[in-house]
Amino acid sequence: MSEARRLGQAGPHASVAAARPGVAGAAGRAADALQTLGPALLFGLRLWASVCLALFVTFWLELDNGYWAGTSAAIVCQPNLGASLRKGWFRMVGTLIGAVAIVELTALFPQDRGPFLVGLALWGGACAFVATILKNFSAYAAALAGYTAAIIANDQLGATGGPNGDAFMLAINRVSEIGIGIVCAGIVLAGTDFGGGTRRLAVQFAALAANIANLFTRTLSNAGAGYVETQSVRREFTRRAIALDPVIDEAFGESSSLRYNSAVLKSAADGLFEALSGWRGVAALLLRLPESQARQDSAAVLRRLPQDLQSVSVSGPAAWMDEPVRLRQYFEAAASSLIAMAAGTPSLRLLADQTARTLTGIWKTLNGIALLKGDPDFRTPPPGIRRFYVPDWLPALVNGTRAFAVIGSMAILWIVTEWPSGALAMTFAAIAVILFAPRADQAYAIVMGFIAGTTIAAILAAIVAFAVLPGLETFPAFAIAIGAVLVPSGTLMALQWQPAVFLALTANFCPLLAPANVESYDTVQFYNSAMAIIVGTSIAALSYRVLPPLSAALRTRRLLALTLRSLGRLATGPIPRASDSWEIRTTVRLAALPDEATALQRAHMVAALSVGCELIKLRRIAPELDRVSELDAALAALARQERANALAHLARLDRTLASGSGGPLSLQARSHILAITEALTQHAEFFGAGDSR
Repeated sequence: MSEARRLGQAGPHASVAAARPGVAGAAGRAADALQTLGPALLFGLRLWASVCLALFVTFWLELDNGYWAGTSAAIVCQPNLGASLRKGWFRMVGTLIGAVAIVELTALFPQDRGPFLVGLALWGGACAFVATILKNFSAYAAALAGYTAAIIANDQLGATGGPNGDAFMLAINRVSEIGIGIVCAGIVLAGTDFGGGTRRLAVQFAALAANIANLFTRTLSNAGAGYVETQSVRREFTRRAIALDPVIDEAFGESSSLRYNSAVLKSAADGLFEALSGWRGVAALLLRLPESQARQDSAAVLRRLPQDLQSVSVSGPAAWMDEPVRLRQYFEAAASSLIAMAAGTPSLRLLADQTARTLTGIWKTLNGIALLKGDPDFRTPPPGIRRFYVPDWLPALVNGTRAFAVIGSMAILWIVTEWPSGALAMTFAAIAVILFAPRADQAYAIVMGFIAGTTIAAILAAIVAFAVLPGLETFPAFAIAIGAVLVPSGTLMALQWQPAVFLALTANFCPLLAPANVESYDTVQFYNSAMAIIVGTSIAALSYRVLPPLSAALRTRRLLALTLRSLGRLATGPIPRASDSWEIRTTVRLAALPDEATALQRAHMVAALSVGCELIKLRRIAPELDRVSELDAALAALARQERANALAHLARLDRTLASGSGGPLSLQARSHILAITEALTQHAEFFGAGDSR
């Protein structure tokens, strides 16, 4: 068939498409661009509407500094509804705490400039410290408590410092203005965005759980073949599981019921780490076994898995979303069956236990999916007490010290120079040094972007204030004028293009413009304020060079070293009453690993998690076997990071148990020894730091 005839049969549109092959590609790219730009533009419009509503309410109420309401509305707005509502709630909490703190500080040091400013610097340092040890929006609330105190102090301090006693009324006004901004943003966002954070989290949970179950079943079916490929996949899954933490926090913002059942979602995330740890143990064990024994033991474990469970394991995430409660029952029953399984060798016992560990982790994740879906068959377990662990105190100490030094230095500079806008410069230095400190080695780059965005905001605010607003008389005209700035900047912020720049632009445009019922066009005051904001932020940026945050490499090394130290205490100290305390502590450190941490370093942490769990089980059954002294010698060597010595003691203990007649309990102990030995052998460099001493 000729080319012309084929085109004729295909019709005129096909003829054009064939004659212009780039048209389809261009149309596809345009559709993709529109699909990406549409939600971002909608967010820009929501941000603009939130700011306009907040300013309208404050103008109607005739508040003195209503622009703080508009600023709060702009800051609270996030591309996701849950994140916006969650941020608004914590912004209010942080504002209240900061307001109470500055009122108390003023009451302690009335008309006493020196102690007042020292107290303000100490409060800023303490808030930076707490913001570093907390995460997500809790950290934001702590940071806000610090610089809210600085903002209110800025309003009540004179030209060279010294509280004037108006802190209480200033605090009431500021809290009211910020509360108006939060409520207005919440109304606009809740009325135009129906959310989706809970479903997005459920899909991510389902995708990870389904993939883990599928590949884990394949590992058993292949008797451990393809270890290298599954190892890289496990490390990628670990990274994705760590990234779920902020998504969980966003889901809390959309549903009050989820907040009351937060332990279920935290346990679901921990279940992924538990499943990955069990999968690693199974894969490593099968790799070390002779091929014939690996196939025999794998077949024995697979026979214990119901056929329905094996078919579910290879299904996609959609099937896991449909009936999570039913799937959970499959995994729970299979895990119980494997735990009760009779085994004739330590390797089979360990394989069954590690498989049960993997299945247990998955059914914990299925609990989270069922909760997120609102499955009517799901019965929420009673809330448990989840202890709070700090992965490493040193970064918080560094950030707290830096904040104290910067705020104190700015106060001294202000007093010495008698700069009228010195208090405002100190306030923005406090904002930059407290708010961005938890971002660690990214903080300096973020602050530099913040300075660039603030500079752009000052230029745009000057244009609007002195060239546009004098010719406007109505609020709709005013709203259109500020919309010309807020809509594009909000859109670009949602597109994640130079986010620090456009975050600063949207956040600082309103306080720089300072709109009021009766506009004041004081150019000197405007440029003084703009210069104070830029100078204060620049000094904060300089502080990140003078006292830099801990590097990603150093933080990673410290987290690994702290984990080894905790493992040593676990080996030689009292046996913990709750085994999950070790798991939670280690997963907290695993989640705190910087993005720059290598896959091998994450694998070291997962191996430590596995060794700790096996140690707890082994120490609990050792007294029943009358082998405490032999085990203590091995664990003491492990605590000293003498890997070779620990392996020798464990090997002797294993031979002793093998020659005795301890029955199933002895076999269980030998399986724990085998798991510990395998991890110490595979991660020799990590566990053997003391071998060279």
